[in-house]
Amino acid sequence: MHVDRRTFLKGTAAGVVGLGLFELSEARAEMRELKIARTTETRSTCPYCSVSCGLIIHTLGDKAKNVTGSVVYIEGDPDHPINRGTLCPKGATLRNDIHHPGRLTTPKVRRGGSDRWEEISWDAAIAGIARHIKDTRDRTFVAKNAAGAVVNRTPGIGLIGGCTDTNEFNMLQWKFGAGLGITYRDTQARV
Repeated sequence: MHVDRRTFLKGTAAGVVGLGLFELSEARAEMRELKIARTTETRSTCPYCSVSCGLIIHTLGDKAKNVTGSVVYIEGDPDHPINRGTLCPKGATLRNDIHHPGRLTTPKVRRGGSDRWEEISWDAAIAGIARHIKDTRDRTFVAKNAAGAVVNRTPGIGLIGGCTDTNEFNMLQWKFGAGLGITYRDTQARV
């Protein structure tokens, strides 16, 4: 089909007249404010795997002291050098995990012989973890190897760093583990 200049101009004129007849007030009435218009953007890292994709978390709240903002939207960070704004299916559904009614927000413990989990305070959880570390270290500490050389290690404990941890945190964690004599240390980035 060949369209000459005259037919093209007639069609363009008809289109302009048609747009002039269209009422824009109804279209403007449908315009709404974006759900992220009044939110605070926080950059973070996806917690799922060792790829460490960048996220932008949009929270809604008045930023007052002791007030927790509500997460309304999560998207990939287009300025992040790893994912450049894209997210895998797990990262894309991260908001649903945050708002899931079954999400744990307090520490729980299941005592020996019990068939249920009970809530405990954060202080009790930290004290319990410290007690388990101390008991395991005392029980499995090796001062010298079979040849008599001093090794000062704890083979009963392993330590792994997460992909969302900062380099500074991983360095402190590494030094903490070395101080306890933990030889089995690694980071999730290598897993």
